Amino acid sequence: MNSVVRMALAPVAAALGVFALLASLPFAAALQSFRPNIVVILADDMGWNDVGWHGSDQIPTPNLDALAYNGIILNNHYVQPVCTPSRAALMTGRYPIHLGMQGSPITPAEPTGLPTQFKILPEYLRDLGYKTHILGKWHLGYYRRQYLPLRRGFDSFLGVHNGYSGYYDYMAQWEVDGNLITGFDLYKNETPAWENVGRYATELYSGEAVKLIKDHPTGEPMFLYMAHTGVHASHRGRFLEAPQGRVNSLKYIIEPNRRTYAAMVSKLDDSVGELVDALRERDMLSNTIILFMSDNGAPANLDALYPNWGSNFPLRGVKGTLWEGGVRSPSFIWYSQFQTNPRVSDQFIHITDWLPTLYTAAGGDSNTDLPVDLDGIDQWNAILWNLASRRFQALLNIDERERSAGIITKFDTPDPTRRTWKLVVGSFGRGNVDGFFNDVRSPLNPLYDYNRVINCKAYRALTTLFEPTTKEYKMADMRRQATIDCRDNAPLDRNFEPKCTETPCLFNLDRDPCEKVDLAPNNTAIVARLYNTLKVFRRSLVPQIHQPLDLPAANPARFNNTWSTWSF
Repeated sequence: MNSVVRMALAPVAAALGVFALLASLPFAAALQSFRPNIVVILADDMGWNDVGWHGSDQIPTPNLDALAYNGIILNNHYVQPVCTPSRAALMTGRYPIHLGMQGSPITPAEPTGLPTQFKILPEYLRDLGYKTHILGKWHLGYYRRQYLPLRRGFDSFLGVHNGYSGYYDYMAQWEVDGNLITGFDLYKNETPAWENVGRYATELYSGEAVKLIKDHPTGEPMFLYMAHTGVHASHRGRFLEAPQGRVNSLKYIIEPNRRTYAAMVSKLDDSVGELVDALRERDMLSNTIILFMSDNGAPANLDALYPNWGSNFPLRGVKGTLWEGGVRSPSFIWYSQFQTNPRVSDQFIHITDWLPTLYTAAGGDSNTDLPVDLDGIDQWNAILWNLASRRFQALLNIDERERSAGIITKFDTPDPTRRTWKLVVGSFGRGNVDGFFNDVRSPLNPLYDYNRVINCKAYRALTTLFEPTTKEYKMADMRRQATIDCRDNAPLDRNFEPKCTETPCLFNLDRDPCEKVDLAPNNTAIVARLYNTLKVFRRSLVPQIHQPLDLPAANPARFNNTWSTWSF
């Protein structure tokens, strides 16, 4: 089918919700080609300040920037503070407190997983005729076969079950009683993929994505969940790994770990360029939605369990915290229709929104086909037509074990600088990571290079579409709009107060996105309102489903040194 015709009709059909009606007509097979392909790219532990479109000059991310500048930069997009909860929220459209997954990530040998009574995103899309694939990190449980990706709606899987592994050897480690237990963790569908040892993980997943696109049946929609392990740290003692040639190209970054991290980000950016170019070659790009986000902020504190030297600056906090640096994600959505009017969006979006939103974009009816008790909100029409967000509130988390909680609420007030309020109760890690980390500004950083964006693979692919691509002056304007600058007064360092460990803190995010000024003492009514809302959510909380490690039953030594399903 002509790509220009398909491109013009697909958003209209999706917005009007006519797919379900038309599917019963004789040309239902032709209708399938109108359903957009959907690619969700989830970076792992990438910081707000590690992409070019947020104003950082240090790490070149031209392919990501090209898509962001030609799409919609989601500057007000929130996720969960750590890996497993974010992935659970994305897959189910539910707050982790309603799944029992609001705590720390699932660890190797832990007999738990995303509860199987919940239908998840690939299952819904498969109902609409999608071919569904996952590459990279699952991290939603694997101790029983029913928790594996192929049993949860995916047609294929290449990746790791745990939260991290080596980038070349695919070994995952966990410390138990002072001893490291090590096992291989890379699977093709449900079989260990030893043959890939020695291939750099980001390149492996990129190559598999290109192959899936090349082999994809014409006329059938694709859902590709590209859940990169990059840029999470890997082994103890060898946290960061990247091809040495890429590391050497970034010598202006003096700190050696930060330089390797930058190389890892750069390789992930290359992967995005390869993917976009493959979609162009198959004439699939014009009818593909590409959503990019990070699962949480970077663990920029060097005393983290798995630090990666990322940067959330100037946002406060790190991975694991409820500060903006932990839960505000670098994100964008690209679709060919957005290219005619790219923008920086302040629409309020939470990661739970993507299940109903993408389901509607795929032609489903989120009002009739999805459970009524989802926490996610269908934002497709708001995004498509640049309307006000349908969300006015987001629960950031309630962790009953850490005794911490956070919530953001939008108030309907004529003053645009007093609409967005955030309440933080308690603190992750007893307040030790409540400050600002890893300000990477340096006179040694090169000037931002728009020509590098214009000449990258992704941008060149976009120029083949019907719509014009974004020019340099527009990119510069969008970059300025998407940049947060909080350097106006107080020094931003790791010991910043207030810590909110004794009493709740209140912040006005419209005026203070870096959470420097606690307004709780002078706004007791707002504090009470948000605190009462947290208490309502607390009543619906499902206790955390974490379990003690099942050792020696899960020990890789029992399964040819692989982290394997062990309970049947």
